[in-house]
Amino acid sequence: MNTNFLKLITHRFIMMASMFFITIFLIFGGAEAGSNLLDKGTDLLKTYGGSSGQTGISLEEIGAGLKDALRVASENVVAQLGRVDGFNTDSAVHIPLPKQLDTVKSVLDKVGMSSLLKDLELKLNRAAEVATPKAKKLFSQAITEMSFEDAKKIYEGPEDAATQYFRSKMSPALAKEMEPVVNKSLSEVGAVQAYDNVMKEYKSVPFVPDVKADLTNHVVDKGMDGIFYYMAKEEAAIRTNPAARTTDLLKRVFGAN
Repeated sequence: MNTNFLKLITHRFIMMASMFFITIFLIFGGAEAGSNLLDKGTDLLKTYGGSSGQTGISLEEIGAGLKDALRVASENVVAQLGRVDGFNTDSAVHIPLPKQLDTVKSVLDKVGMSSLLKDLELKLNRAAEVATPKAKKLFSQAITEMSFEDAKKIYEGPEDAATQYFRSKMSPALAKEMEPVVNKSLSEVGAVQAYDNVMKEYKSVPFVPDVKADLTNHVVDKGMDGIFYYMAKEEAAIRTNPAARTTDLLKRVFGAN
């Protein structure tokens, strides 16, 4: 459907709704109730009525501005985490060893081989850093597919409304995209060999229980947690910090100061 035609229909619908509230007010009177109805009609005009509104922002600009904000935020996150030490030296998103290896760590610490586990932990973070750029395409796709209703809910929602949307929309696809990359990068950065070395030394100790850890799923899960953690930070900054609004459209939709 033609965008201008859709905008015209939406504008006329809102005008009619606003006039309905005002008419009810005039017919039924009642100071308190009438005032509330009049306020509703006025608010509709201010929020979505176009040039006569308080901000003068159109429906299309709100949607485009929000998508612009999310594009900027997602690109920042991918650039930050998808580099050397993006995960490894950041305490907020650093990927620890899987819980299943707690027993292994305890045993190897006692025999002076804790360095093997430190090496493995480093390589898990390296694998996440290599896989993170895969998220860029999926963020772009999710933003493109965002409906006006989605955009409206996010625009009016809490500081992490968009992040929640992305997490629900992207998680299965992101995990699927990251899994083969993580699996390959675990081998390339030496994590698989490091894990084999750890388990070889662990099993050489008598009477230790069997232990098995899924490194790929662990890195994928923790990697996605890190991506969405910083996505929420970026989103909140764009909503509350004028300096984070880096385009004219962002400043127009979210305010310049």
